[in-house]
Amino acid sequence: MAQVKSRQRVEEHGEVFTNEREVNAMLDLVKQETERIDSRFLEPACGDGNFLSEVLRRKLAAVSKRYGRSQFDYERYAFVAVSSIYGVDIMQDNVEECRDRLFRLVDKAYTRKFKDDCRTEFRESVRYLLNENILCGDALTLTTNNGNPIVFPEWSLVSGGKVKRRDYTFDSMLNASTDAPTFDMVVNLEVDSEDARKAIPTPVKEYPLASFLEVAKHE
Repeated sequence: MAQVKSRQRVEEHGEVFTNEREVNAMLDLVKQETERIDSRFLEPACGDGNFLSEVLRRKLAAVSKRYGRSQFDYERYAFVAVSSIYGVDIMQDNVEECRDRLFRLVDKAYTRKFKDDCRTEFRESVRYLLNENILCGDALTLTTNNGNPIVFPEWSLVSGGKVKRRDYTFDSMLNASTDAPTFDMVVNLEVDSEDARKAIPTPVKEYPLASFLEVAKHE
């Protein structure tokens, strides 16, 4: 059964939330992708994060299973997992709730695993990723609420703890060739056909290599 915050929000924005059972049933159809740490997921009407939180939970479980013996490796691949999660919602309060919900999920798993050894820098990087990847805008017009094109960062783990960031417009990522930055899974959005996915997008901005623990410092 779908859930709502208020009748007014349903009438004005068509806002409904999918409950946990349906979320899991849908994600189980692409179970392998949900457990692939670097598989990029986009939810273009993310609400407060029902889909994205479950995807991230599954990814973090995979990180813990494969890299849980080393704190550095866990942090590095948890960073990759978070960086692969993207969302758009037209309501600012939903965006903020989604970011907070995803952060709490990461923080709980991280704290449970490493307790007093947890690093503030890692938490700051996670917060920064979520602020950059979960945006307020309209996925149908591909624009933010102020009318600018939605721009998403592509995060690539290069070597060791170094990360490369390139920013692309949402439109270019949806219509990218398979060899270019794009999304592996898009939830509930009609995208262009494979015949139309020809372009190799040009980043609108590139950033120098940075440690995954210091990305928040590289504006």
